Amino acid sequence: MDPWLGDACSLVEAFRAGERSPVDEVDATIQAIEASDLNAFSFLDVERARQAAESADVQLPFGGVPTGVKELEIVDGWPRTEASLVFQDRVADFTSTHIERLFERGGVVPVGLTTASEFGGLNVSITKLNGVTRNPWNPDRTVGGSSSGSAAAVAGGLVSLATGGDGGGSIRIPSGYTGLLGMKGTFGRIPRGPKAFMIPNTVVLGNVARSVRDAARYFDVCGGFHNTDPTSLVAHPSFEAGLGSHDLKGLRVAVIPALGGVTLDPGVEDHLRDQADLLIREHGMVAVDIDLDLPNLAAQWMIGNMATLLADLGDLWPGCAGDLTDEISAGLYMSQSLFNLRTSAKAELMRIESNRAMAAAFDQVDLIIAATNPGPAFAAEWTTSAPNKLGELLATKPGRFALRGVMGVARAASSAFSGLPNSLIERAAERDPDLVTMGGLTIISNVYGNPAVSIPAGTIDGLPIGMQVLAQHHRDALLFDVALAVERERPWPLTAAEAAD
Repeated sequence: MDPWLGDACSLVEAFRAGERSPVDEVDATIQAIEASDLNAFSFLDVERARQAAESADVQLPFGGVPTGVKELEIVDGWPRTEASLVFQDRVADFTSTHIERLFERGGVVPVGLTTASEFGGLNVSITKLNGVTRNPWNPDRTVGGSSSGSAAAVAGGLVSLATGGDGGGSIRIPSGYTGLLGMKGTFGRIPRGPKAFMIPNTVVLGNVARSVRDAARYFDVCGGFHNTDPTSLVAHPSFEAGLGSHDLKGLRVAVIPALGGVTLDPGVEDHLRDQADLLIREHGMVAVDIDLDLPNLAAQWMIGNMATLLADLGDLWPGCAGDLTDEISAGLYMSQSLFNLRTSAKAELMRIESNRAMAAAFDQVDLIIAATNPGPAFAAEWTTSAPNKLGELLATKPGRFALRGVMGVARAASSAFSGLPNSLIERAAERDPDLVTMGGLTIISNVYGNPAVSIPAGTIDGLPIGMQVLAQHHRDALLFDVALAVERERPWPLTAAEAAD
C-alpha cells in the first residue's frame, strides 16, 4: 500500500469509514520515506510512530494521520539539531506548545523530523548536516526554505501533513516552489512557547498543506492563547467551520506582483497578473491601483536577528564557525562588525516606515496580490537564492578569510565612526541588490504581522508558481476563503506525482 495521496482531512474520513487503518498507513509511510531520494526527513522514530498508530483516536481532528515535524521544532526525546552540525548530538528535553497541541488535540501520528535550512536562516534546502533536500517536481531544483523537508514530504506524497514555521517567508516560499498551500497567519495566531525568543517578533507557526481545509483545521487545532507566549492571540471560533462564509464580491484588490521592488524572473509578472485578474473577474472584486513604496529592510532585519543565534550558540561561538554553513557563519561575523545602536535605530525607523506604508495600503484595499517567489525553483545545490558577490567570496577559503579580515577592520572602525555600518550596508545593497532581497516578497508580512497565504497558481516551465495574497491583521478567515475560491475554480494537483499524471 502506498501512502495516502489525498489531503489529511480525507484520510481521517477514510479512517473513520474503516477504509484504511492508521497502522497500515504509518507502515506505508515509513516504507515510502525510507525508499525516497528526496531527503525530506532527517530523523525517523519508527517505534513511536507505530505505537501512536496502534492507539490512534480517529475521532480527533487529525486522528491517525502520519505527520512530519520540522526539525526546528522541539519534541521531547527527539534530536534538537536546528539543522546544524553544531547541535547534531543534542536531544530535546521538552515539547513545544505548538507541537504538543498537534499531538494531543490533533491526534496525529508523529513519524519524524523533516529537514530545514540551518537555524531557519536561509530560503534554501541544503545544509552541512543533512545535505540537499530535493523538489519532488524536479529533483534538480530546490524546495526553498526554511520548511524544506516539510514541503518536499507533503508534495512528494510521503505524508499528507507536516509542520512549518515562517519568520520571513519560510512556509510560503517552499509552498510556492512545490505547489502547496502555505498560510502565514496573523502574528501570534499559534503560540510559540514555552522557550521561544521574542526578538524580532516576526516568526509564526503553521503547516504546509495540500488543501485549504487542512490548513484551516490545523489552525483550529494549534491556535489560541498560551501563558508562555504573551504575544499569542485568543483562539478563533473555527476557521474550518467558517470556510466559504465570506462574500468576495466588491473586495478591493491591489495587484503588485513585484512587491517591495523585487526583480521577478521573465514571465512571472504576466503569469501572476493573469491569475489575479481571473480571480478578480470570477468573484466580482474591484481592482484598485495604489502606490506602495516599501523600504528594503532585509539587511538590517537579518543582522539584528543574529542576536538570537548568538544567544543560542553561546560559548560555542566562534569556535564552531567551521561547522556552520558559510552563509550563516559570515552573517554572524558581519553582524558582530556592523550591528550597533545606530544600525538598530535605522532598522526601527525603517520598520515604522514599512508599517505606515502597509497601514496606508490597507486603508485603500482589502487584499494585495503578489508573487510568492521571484520565479520557479532555482538549482537545488545553490546555497543562496540568487547569485551575489558575497556568495562568490564565500565559495573559496581565501575569500572567507578575506571577508573575516574586512569585517574585523569594519568592527574596529565602527567603534570610532558609529554611522559607518549603515553606510556600508546601504552601499552593499546598491551595488549588489540580490544580496538583500532574500524573501523580499514575503518578509513584509512578517515585519507588519499581517496574514498572507501562498496559493498554487499554475506552472511556468513545468514548475509551480505561488500567488501570494495579503490581508489586514486578523482577517485570516478571509484569506482562507480566497484560497478556497481558487481551489474550487482551479483545483491544483495535491502532489507532484498527480501533476505528472
